[in-house]
Amino acid sequence: MSRPSDDQSNRIKDPDQWKTGDEPMTGAQQSYLETLASEAHEEVEDDLTKAEASKRIDELQEKTGRGK
Repeated sequence: MSRPSDDQSNRIKDPDQWKTGDEPMTGAQQSYLETLASEAHEEVEDDLTKAEASKRIDELQEKTGRGK
């Protein structure tokens, strides 16, 4: 089995380790969170960081069956 390239390893890095994880979530994250939250019948805070939004997306994907 080959070792993942740096590009691949960055995609699987823990959000807590992201250099920009404390920046506000992106528009794409917010839009997807709103979609997932609606399907899950949950509320989502609108002031999440990129890292927090990523974790919340993972949680809601599991809950809605849209997981990876």
